[in-house]
Amino acid sequence: MPRERGTSGKEYLVEFIVQGAYVRVAAIDPDTGTEAIAVGAASASKEELRRLAVRKLEYVLAKKKGEPPKGDRGELV
Repeated sequence: MPRERGTSGKEYLVEFIVQGAYVRVAAIDPDTGTEAIAVGAASASKEELRRLAVRKLEYVLAKKKGEPPKGDRGELV
């Protein structure tokens, strides 16, 4: 399983499983064992799907720590 860097600079494990017209992407934090799953079209780029799964994992990890989610979608009010 390849290791990928997230927006935080931390490395995560990423697994791609093709299931017909869809791809299941699992991003795993090797330190905590926390996993986030994203599903996308098989026609989407691997980079796009990887980024989606890693961002979801970083969201889950931040939520577990009680931190506000990071992102470029504005700010929480």
